[in-house]
Amino acid sequence: MQKIFLFLFAIICVCSDLHSQSRSIRNIPEAEDAIVGASRLELYLSDLQNKNVGVVANQTSIFNNTHLIDTLLSEGVVIKKIFTPEHGFRGSADEGAVVNNSIDEKTQLPIISLYGNNKKPNSTQLEDIDILLFDLQDVGTRFYTYISTMTYIMEAAAENNIPVIVLDRPNPNGFYIDGPVLEKENTSFVGLHQVPVVYGLTIGEYALMVNGEYWLKDSLQCDLKVVPLGNYDRKSIYRLTVKPSPNLPNWESVYLYPSLCFFEGTIVSVGRGTETPFQVYGHPDMNDDFSFTPRQAESRKEPLLCNKECFGENLLDYAHNFKNNEKELNLTWIINAYNQLKDNEKFFNNFFIKLAGTDNLRKQIIEGLSEDEIRASWKEDLEKYKKIRVKYLLYKD
Repeated sequence: MQKIFLFLFAIICVCSDLHSQSRSIRNIPEAEDAIVGASRLELYLSDLQNKNVGVVANQTSIFNNTHLIDTLLSEGVVIKKIFTPEHGFRGSADEGAVVNNSIDEKTQLPIISLYGNNKKPNSTQLEDIDILLFDLQDVGTRFYTYISTMTYIMEAAAENNIPVIVLDRPNPNGFYIDGPVLEKENTSFVGLHQVPVVYGLTIGEYALMVNGEYWLKDSLQCDLKVVPLGNYDRKSIYRLTVKPSPNLPNWESVYLYPSLCFFEGTIVSVGRGTETPFQVYGHPDMNDDFSFTPRQAESRKEPLLCNKECFGENLLDYAHNFKNNEKELNLTWIINAYNQLKDNEKFFNNFFIKLAGTDNLRKQIIEGLSEDEIRASWKEDLEKYKKIRVKYLLYKD
C-alpha cells in the first residue's frame, strides 16, 4: 500500500511540474502582442510617398502575416532596392556565410547584401534612393550583427544626406542589462559600440542612442525617425513569430543566446548542427550525463565538433523557469566548462575577446574568479552606460 501511495505521489509531482512548466511557457507573450512599428502605416507611409525607397529587411520584416515589402508595394510605394543583413533576405544563410547580391524572385527587386566585404552601402548603391526604411528583428545583444548593419546604414545615409526611418520591434531580451562594456580597442562587426553585452533597448531606441551620442563615423548624425511600438512591455521575453536567424529557432534559444554565445569563442559546442542550437552546450571530454552529436546539414557549413558525441548540459528546463531566474547573464556554464577542459587544449580562441568586448573576462575565468566577483567588476561601467541609455528610452522600464 505504501509503495502504491509513493508511486501515485510521484506521478502527481511530475504532472504538477509539467503543468507549471507549461503554464510558464504559455505566459510568454507573442511578439505580435506588441504593435510593431511596421504595422503603424499611418505614422510613416506619407514619408514614403513620391520617393524612391530603399528597404533594409529580411524574413523577420513581417506583420499581419504579410511581408513589409509586399505591403508597401500594395500601397503604391516605389521600392528601388532591398538591402539585407547577415543570413540573407530569406534568413536561410548560415552564420558567417557569404551572401551574394541577387534578385528577389517574387518582386524582381534587386537585393544588395550588407555582409562580407560590403557591410555598408556605398554611394553608387544609394544614388537612386531618396529614403531608407529599416525593419529587422533584433535580439538585444551586442554581438548580434543587425545593430551593426543598422549603424552602417545610418552612417551611409548621413554621408549621402538620405533620411532613415527605423520601424521598431520588441527586444526579447530587453528586460535586463548586463555584461562587460566593450572596450574601444576591441571594436568589430560583433561589437561596434561601448555598450554591455545585453543593453536593454529596442532597436529603435538603440538607433536614437547611436545618433544622439555621435557614434557614427566622424561624429556624423543622420536624419532619423523611429516609428515606435505600441503595447510594448519591456519586462517580458517575447516569443518571436519568425526566427531571427537559422540557429535561433525558438524563444528558448533567443533567451539563452546572450549567455551561451560566449562559447562561440571556445572549443565548446553550443549545439550548432543539432535540433537545439543555443539550448545546449558540450564537448567530448566533459563529464556530464547529457549528450548530443552535431551533424552537418545540407547546404550548411560544418559545425564545431561535427560527428563527435559531446557531453554537457541541456538548458531547456532552465529556460522554462526564466521567470524565477536572475535577470543577468549566466556565467556558471562557461566557468564550469573551462574548469573541466582547461587542461585538455587551448580553451579560448581570439574570437572570445571580440564577443566579450574585453580580454578581462577571459583572464578572470582563468584566474578562477567567482561569478559574483566577475560581475562586480562590471558595475562601474554598467552604471555609466545606464546614464547614457536613459536619455533614449521610448518605453518605461
